[in-house]
Amino acid sequence: MGTHPRADPLRGSRITNWTTQRVGGAQKRYEYPRYFFTNASDDIIKLFTDALDVVGVEWKPTHRNRMVKNISVAKRASVTLMDTHIGPKY
Repeated sequence: MGTHPRADPLRGSRITNWTTQRVGGAQKRYEYPRYFFTNASDDIIKLFTDALDVVGVEWKPTHRNRMVKNISVAKRASVTLMDTHIGPKY
């Protein structure tokens, strides 16, 4: 009998945003990681954001539609905390 691996509900999605900027005449690329967590349940979002508050992770809500709630963690120190507590995802 097989078992299904349990997905970690706090993993979310870790992405890397990037931008380019001209510095001293040269075009440079800057990358910065961030986490997104999405759920339709207000209770699950509250549990998640309460846990983020406890460990000192700064977060912001982002709204894509009324049925789904998105939480963004983008500040460098907070992304580092997430990588420490959850483990980096590359």
